[in-house]
Amino acid sequence: MSSLDSIVQPPRPPPDHFHMQSESLIGPLMQSISHQHWKVRVAVIEATGTVIQFGNGKSVDDVLPHFSQRLFDDVPQVRQAVTRVVGGWLLKLRDRYSFFHKLIPLLLSSFDDEMPHIAHEAASLWEEVGLQWQEENREDLKDKLDFASPPPAHHPSPENRPGLGCRELVFRNLFKILPAICHDITDWVAGTRVKSAQLLAVLLLHAEDHITQHLEVLLRTLLLACTDEEQAVVRSCTRSAELIGTFVSPDVFLTLIWPMLRKSPSTSGLLVLAAVIRGCPREALRPHLKAITTELASAHIRQGSENHRYGETLLLCVQALLSVCREDCRGCGLQLMEVLVTVMAFTGAAGLGDKVQETMDMLATMESGGDSQDLYREHMGPLLEWLAGSQRDWTMHSPELLQFSVLVTHAGPALGEALPHLVPILRSCLQPDRDPQMRLKLFSVLSRALLRAKETLDSQGQLHSYLDTVIKDILVPNLQWHAGRTAAAIRTAAVSCLWSLVSSEVLSATQVQDVREALLPQALTTLEDDSQMTRLISCRIINTFLKSSGGAMDPDKATKIYPELLKRLDDVSSEVRLAAASALVTWLECIRNDDAKSYYQSDIQYLYRELLVYLDDPDSTVQDAVLEVLKAGSVLFPDLLVREMEAVVHKHRSPTHCELLLQHMQAGPPAL
Repeated sequence: MSSLDSIVQPPRPPPDHFHMQSESLIGPLMQSISHQHWKVRVAVIEATGTVIQFGNGKSVDDVLPHFSQRLFDDVPQVRQAVTRVVGGWLLKLRDRYSFFHKLIPLLLSSFDDEMPHIAHEAASLWEEVGLQWQEENREDLKDKLDFASPPPAHHPSPENRPGLGCRELVFRNLFKILPAICHDITDWVAGTRVKSAQLLAVLLLHAEDHITQHLEVLLRTLLLACTDEEQAVVRSCTRSAELIGTFVSPDVFLTLIWPMLRKSPSTSGLLVLAAVIRGCPREALRPHLKAITTELASAHIRQGSENHRYGETLLLCVQALLSVCREDCRGCGLQLMEVLVTVMAFTGAAGLGDKVQETMDMLATMESGGDSQDLYREHMGPLLEWLAGSQRDWTMHSPELLQFSVLVTHAGPALGEALPHLVPILRSCLQPDRDPQMRLKLFSVLSRALLRAKETLDSQGQLHSYLDTVIKDILVPNLQWHAGRTAAAIRTAAVSCLWSLVSSEVLSATQVQDVREALLPQALTTLEDDSQMTRLISCRIINTFLKSSGGAMDPDKATKIYPELLKRLDDVSSEVRLAAASALVTWLECIRNDDAKSYYQSDIQYLYRELLVYLDDPDSTVQDAVLEVLKAGSVLFPDLLVREMEAVVHKHRSPTHCELLLQHMQAGPPAL
């Protein structure tokens, strides 16, 4: 007699006529099975085992619901008692064949018990049950015993593969067990759902390729169960999906999964797909790789939702493909890039950036041994062509706009190689008749790219070829004044782009002059804008234009600049006032280098007079800035400046700044 026999065998059988009274004992026992003391519960379970073993087997149906509840007992000894009694029935119950489909789930449920010794005992009992049944049905199993098949090549644990008897018991009873599991896996009690999900994985591990005939029901169940809030349920269900991938041909499971995803793309559907792919052997998946990537890249699935969880599961599908197929993915890089760019563009995907980057690096390694920048260089043109097809219909809420923004933001040096595709899209989308909010978004993206133009848009030194388009077709139309807050915001965005362009150091002196000739009138106009930011950036742009002129400016154009800057000294923003003062310094330096400076004498006199007023400004920082302006202009007509200063110094609250200016003039170089 084995040690297990001593556990499940009572010390001595009851009288022969016991079965006539056994049914009357079941009711009282079941009333006590939930007793508050665990030792009583254990005794009741053991007594019930003996009563049914030697009594009427029909009482099993009355007992099983109560035994199922005891599998959730907080006391390990109670759960162990259930495991032992059920195992004993499977071994010794006279009509056990009639109850296999009811008893097997109870014993296998203990495989995932939190106490290792209970899980080990359940496995030992189950092994003995399988061996006994195998021996009892040797004739029926003769061919399978004589020509035993090896474990499937990709069995998750071939050294621990269940015996033939155990596998056959599950396979032959699965059609009876599965409906109850599919029902309980969506039960309102979390514990029941967890146990059912764990049990399903154990059953599928035993059923192996016999899963195929139940696949449609299984996939529907898993799609539903993977929406569960309990992570333990989701983990067990993804484990079951991996087993489907291991034991079922991709021809079969993909035929069933795609219609489900096409009909209703969902997070749970993608989670199941990712798990199935993870479990599938590489050589089995290889012929279907192109079809899988094409489906994932289709707009219906790729853009099925924009929440964080959907993006995460979409990313899991790509990661699963890369981890299983590895170098086989070389021909699918473009479709996988489309998916990854879409995930990055999800509004709720902020926390996925690092994971997406890791996945891109993995894809780049598989394709060429490089990094993600190599991916962008290879696929940037086709990706932009892919997006350009829908750009005429873009609005602020178009997912394609977000995907385009991601490409421009992350492509780095690849942008410089893709200008023939990129600039036409920008030109079309930034026309005044397009969606204003979309234009704001694109200007923001373009401005950031221009700030790093050497590393992005001008990485190939070709931005100058598109300068005319950028200026005349993109910036000029959007710098024109239109009423409304949105129009003002667009002007600010356009001015920011212009500032990024002229300060990026990618334009030659001649190119900056071309920009100045084209955009100086607009920059002077935007000095009057309602937006403080627009006025500030316009001052800085004009300052840059003046510096780039090298003193060679048309006198008529030069005399139109300083009055507009002078007005900004009355601005409500101190920052704008200081920027205007700085630009006036540059303007005066340009005049100082002009051979025909006498042409400007009346303008300079007017400027002296106005600046001396601000030399007594309540804001000390403005006083200091104006002092620097006057110092810069003092070399032009010093005698004229002294006369103007003497005329107003007595009106100033303090003559300090006038005295400082006078000291500077006395110590400075002679007049030019």
